Amino acid sequence: MKTRLKLNILSLTVLSLMLAMGACVAPERQSEEITFKAAELFPEPPRPEGQSDVIELRCDPIETVRVAFVGLGGRGKGAVRRYTFLEGVEIVALCDLVQENLDKSQEILEGAGLPRADVYSGPEDWKKVCEREDVDLVYVCTHWDLHTPIAVYAMEQGKHVASEVPIAISIDECWQLVNTAEKTRRHCMQLENCNYDFFELATLNMVRQGLLGEIVHAEGAYIHDLRASNFNEENGYWDMWRLRHNQKRDANLYPTHGFGPICHALNIHRGDKMEYLVSVASDQFGMTEYAKKKFGEDSDYAKREYARGDMNTTLIKTAKGKSIMIQHDVTSPRPYSRIHLLSGTKGFVQKWPIQGIALEPFAHNFMGEEEMQQVLSDYEHPITKEVGELARKVGGHGGMDFTMDYRLIHCLRNGLPLDQDVYDAAEWSCITELSEKSIANQGMPVKMPDFTRGAWKKVDVVTYH
Repeated sequence: MKTRLKLNILSLTVLSLMLAMGACVAPERQSEEITFKAAELFPEPPRPEGQSDVIELRCDPIETVRVAFVGLGGRGKGAVRRYTFLEGVEIVALCDLVQENLDKSQEILEGAGLPRADVYSGPEDWKKVCEREDVDLVYVCTHWDLHTPIAVYAMEQGKHVASEVPIAISIDECWQLVNTAEKTRRHCMQLENCNYDFFELATLNMVRQGLLGEIVHAEGAYIHDLRASNFNEENGYWDMWRLRHNQKRDANLYPTHGFGPICHALNIHRGDKMEYLVSVASDQFGMTEYAKKKFGEDSDYAKREYARGDMNTTLIKTAKGKSIMIQHDVTSPRPYSRIHLLSGTKGFVQKWPIQGIALEPFAHNFMGEEEMQQVLSDYEHPITKEVGELARKVGGHGGMDFTMDYRLIHCLRNGLPLDQDVYDAAEWSCITELSEKSIANQGMPVKMPDFTRGAWKKVDVVTYH
């Protein structure tokens, strides 16, 4: 009996020691087991022989920029109107499938005392426009699916191209744009107007002047209730194209508005690069609920499946240790926001939901309204000082659209690098497919391609020449 008891005690002691030892080594083993790197789902293809990067690309100055507009819906007609206020521009061609859009665009030209442009209305007529010898710039405002095909074809015909956002909807399209721009040495700009918002420009100037110290974290978003437009059969998006994207893909479908300005503040591919992202999304609730309310529970729209989750949140880490958060929600009934938040070692700024600035040594609270307006005035960007008054008169989202157009034409006429290059276009647009892959794999970290293929260290700051 005593012998058996001693054996039991000994066994328990040994077991306890084994458990204790296991407890000591388990965390290390567990750490080894869960250690992993972001999945490289899209390896960077080698640069084709004979090509080189287009960082700070300069092309021959164009005294009068001859422009062709492809896509004349709401954004396209607005662009035609803005271009009537620009010097050194000739509008030579208009292309759209809808005759009414062509007629209204011609009326805009006539109202400005300008000659009528040649018109094109066939499904493939955008190719004819790109092939014209008297076109320097093709300005694309179609639905998303045509942005990359038109941009690539335009560059192949020797034209510079500017496209509405997003310029690409897949990683493959991003590489098509990059390779074509490098091969043809033509400018390819994604028309990210929010980079020219007066507040965003002022905060960019604050960063350049060191007011905020080293930027450590940034946030952007596109939070905009678009349900009424997505489900509008009469006056919504042409042929309901945007609704179809919401049906097919669970991703951040529209990342660039909140993303572009903070990427420039962080000098992405001009001294830093994005390494990987993690993306998660809520389930889909809002589209179905809205469809039921508007069309009835037994309607086709109410019974459809919508892939895109209502709220998407994407986190990004850069090579220099900075963090970025990007959100996308076009379904929820909530106020508009692009967030635009920059957090540095000496200060903090944000535009939404409450515009505010906080600086050392009083950064625990936002400064008062009068002091904030003084800071914004002190750090008004040189571009805003140059063109802000006219931009406010011409309009277009408060003037940022016109400022964007003004800068594009200014750079082309003076042979300067564009503010936004093809790598910006690819980096900001690639978020869609990368977030889609991460969401589909429970928030798996996904490596971000380096579209510059190593040239991101060539310059160390974003410059608006």
